[in-house]
Amino acid sequence: MIGTSDGWGVEKPSAEFFERVVAEAGCPAREVLYVGDRLDNDIRPAQAVGLATALIRRGPWGHILEDPAVDDRCLFHLDSLTELPDLVRKHNEAN
Repeated sequence: MIGTSDGWGVEKPSAEFFERVVAEAGCPAREVLYVGDRLDNDIRPAQAVGLATALIRRGPWGHILEDPAVDDRCLFHLDSLTELPDLVRKHNEAN
């Protein structure tokens, strides 16, 4: 499923966007992994509605913005999306 703020008529960092992600996923927020590249616009608001998060460090915002309280709550830290499947598999095997 691919959802966009334009298609849903609600923009990040609005809580309504992330609540829509949960609704579309059809499972509890804690079972959804949201991958974002901005702490302010993606990760912090996703965490606020209870989503698990993964931060991908890319583009200027991935390196300029710092917020250890938000960053430390990320389940994964990525340099590339290609890392994600293996990290998720290992995480699921351990839990």
